[in-house]
Amino acid sequence: MTRKHSPEETKAAMHEVVLEMYNRMMKGEAPTMTLPVRTKKNIGFDSKLGVYKYGKKRSIRDAKSLGSAKQLLRALHVIEFIEEMINAGKSSTLREMYYISEGWGHGHFSSQNESNNLAEDLEIVTKCLREDFKLRPEEDGSRMIGDITVNERNRRGEWMRINARDDVGDSGYGVPYNVEAEKIQLLEHDVDFIMAIETGGMFDRLVENGFDEEHRCALLHLKGQPARSTRRILKRMNEEWNLPVVVFLDGDPWSFRIYASIAYGAIKTAHISEYLATPSASYLGITADDIVAYDLPSDDLSSKDVEALKAELTDPRFNDSWWQEQINMMLDLGQKAEQQSLAKYGLDFVTDTYLPEKLAEMGH
Repeated sequence: MTRKHSPEETKAAMHEVVLEMYNRMMKGEAPTMTLPVRTKKNIGFDSKLGVYKYGKKRSIRDAKSLGSAKQLLRALHVIEFIEEMINAGKSSTLREMYYISEGWGHGHFSSQNESNNLAEDLEIVTKCLREDFKLRPEEDGSRMIGDITVNERNRRGEWMRINARDDVGDSGYGVPYNVEAEKIQLLEHDVDFIMAIETGGMFDRLVENGFDEEHRCALLHLKGQPARSTRRILKRMNEEWNLPVVVFLDGDPWSFRIYASIAYGAIKTAHISEYLATPSASYLGITADDIVAYDLPSDDLSSKDVEALKAELTDPRFNDSWWQEQINMMLDLGQKAEQQSLAKYGLDFVTDTYLPEKLAEMGH
């Protein structure tokens, strides 16, 4: 996949989608849109890229039913809307597009989820990116703190040099939704690795304790399931600066999936895994054996937790002996633990003992 498409390339790709529908209608046939099957069963490992991508199974969306006909109508409205934005030099949030669809008659969306999914569908069939479509997410990106320096182009088109340690407050540098080279230039750094952290409380603890300076690293707050811009900036720093990425999360099945989305790609975005995923990222903790080794306060697994862990045993992203062992151990324990359970031993335990021990095991 090309990393970025020009406005003309993006419009040409969308016109191909329209042309396919037009040509079938001119033949007296129902218009169609062909898409990969977007399920776990159609994801395979791409050994060349080191990520998981959609396989060859395809589904055909046609106008033979009212529901499918509406989806194709919506696709045409969205294509027209995107082309208007490109021509006007504007952008829109996905939420704004959802409300704009109220004026599309039978083509309006019934829910935000429908509009989000259609934007992803168009990414897949056009091989363009949401950023090419001038569509922005509602959520902002991550926060970063550490001795890394970037150039960011502001809304006036001027470049601003920002050091994510010296030029920011304790909340860190806010990553924008677009982190491509025309918006963010990675200039220089004086760190040895990047640590991606799930929770805001743990990020703030490490910042307050000066972990980034003492251990020569940059800290990045994932804000739970990371935004695309967060995964993309991690990948850029890993590739362009050759910096290792370690991931520090809660010890539960949902956090395991956060790691998988960072390292190998998420099912929803498997069409752009090579663009977002960092295959060399390492999982630091919390692990199932940490719960035992550090005697951490823990909670019982819920029925949904158990169901999720069992699903992960057959998820291709967890198909190695270490992950199988960790998942089965958590099922046997019947327990999960949060990052902040480490506070059992005091506010400094995580920075003075736990993380140094875990990083030493990983060779950092």
